Amino acid sequence: MTDRSPATGKPIRTAISDEDGIDFAIIELFFFAYRDFTSDPDQILADYGFGRAHHRVLHFVNRRPGLTVAELLDVLKITKQSLARVLKQLIDTDHIVQVQGPRDRRQRELYPTAKGRALALALARPQSRRIRAALEDSGTTERASIERFLEAMVNPELRAQINIVPAQTSGKKNGDH
Repeated sequence: MTDRSPATGKPIRTAISDEDGIDFAIIELFFFAYRDFTSDPDQILADYGFGRAHHRVLHFVNRRPGLTVAELLDVLKITKQSLARVLKQLIDTDHIVQVQGPRDRRQRELYPTAKGRALALALARPQSRRIRAALEDSGTTERASIERFLEAMVNPELRAQINIVPAQTSGKKNGDH
């Protein structure tokens, strides 16, 4: 366990290195890649007064129209309170509509509107361009190995959530690995 007591020691003037087998180089690359991967959508979202939570909701509702609020909570791993605020804004601005479930009236299904679909596409386009350019710049010809790596980064018990989305452009079908 990490000691969280107030700082009373002397400053350490050397950078942390690959101690204990920690791969700081890859960790740092993830930080920089994520920063840049989210930067273009962040600028678009700011124009709407939205943030990354709005982006994630729009993404999954557009990828899985009819997704229930409960399913969305499970995918995003956020609290009902956090989702309620974001969902209210997206519904109030006509990006998402909420429909009563056909079998259980308490169940709420979420669907994008034309406005919500347009925004989701506007957010995804620069990310898709960045991915395509990175694949080309890196000389990577084996997209499937990158997909396997990223999938392996997801907690094993949560990987089934990946296979719920429509088939990927790589030709991978739901359930195929």
